[in-house]
Amino acid sequence: MDDLLASCTLCPRRCGVNRNAGARGFCGACSAVRVARTMLHRWEEPCLVGVHGAGAVFFAHCTLRCVYCQNHAISHEGRGREMDTEALAAAFLALAAEGAATLDLVTPTHYTPQILSALTLARARGLTLPVVWNTSGYETAENIARLAGAVDIYLPDLKYASEESGQLYSCAPDYAAVAWDALAAMVAQVGSVQFAPDGQLLSGVLVRHLVLPGHRHESIALVERLWAEFGDAIQLSLMRQYTPLYRAHEFPPLHRRLTTFEYESVVDVAREIGMTRVYVQGAEAVGSQYVPDFA
Repeated sequence: MDDLLASCTLCPRRCGVNRNAGARGFCGACSAVRVARTMLHRWEEPCLVGVHGAGAVFFAHCTLRCVYCQNHAISHEGRGREMDTEALAAAFLALAAEGAATLDLVTPTHYTPQILSALTLARARGLTLPVVWNTSGYETAENIARLAGAVDIYLPDLKYASEESGQLYSCAPDYAAVAWDALAAMVAQVGSVQFAPDGQLLSGVLVRHLVLPGHRHESIALVERLWAEFGDAIQLSLMRQYTPLYRAHEFPPLHRRLTTFEYESVVDVAREIGMTRVYVQGAEAVGSQYVPDFA
């Protein structure tokens, strides 16, 4: 599928650059896959980590420019090492051998064709882990269609309910509309969430939403729309862990931490409207100590 890189439209920006010839679009990636780190990640949602952790593969570069990005060293600066299809497949298998409960592909969108090739190779060599597409949510319906049969679990961040926030904080003025369309495509493709008897998520969509300081009403609107459109077909993870990192100090109110009232008011609404599949976080989840080391 190298032709997908010859005029790249993998993400909603549709830059159209020839990445095979070394050109780089908004995301900053060329044709070579860059991986910042592979690890057993114990800080993902409980249904993804099992006993030993999710097998996380952190890809470098990103289709967004979030001003509060905790992984900016890899997403914006592109820190990482190049891996070809063979090496990437071997990394997937190594994580499985270490006891990973899932294969957690973090910020993978701009490497879709390379990842699909590596997954085909790894599966031919015995990979059976559920594959998690851990995405910013900034996806096209066409790219979600490419992933049919290869991805078991979609893990999109649903960042904003308004286009103003997408423009101001992530340089994506169409974020809300695009992310909702992509989410609908994900749910249509993999169906309602399915869990194993031990609680592990086998397939479906787990939506993450990070509540931002000063934006609780936007979060409440997002939660209400999720319930209205998808009900209990999805699992929701309401995240409290916002930490003002990177350039957040330049964008009040993102320069401060989230208050207990702001977070709990969103959780209260989720409960009041009848949501039952909701993960919530305690205050202990806040802090830069939970950011993986990409040095």
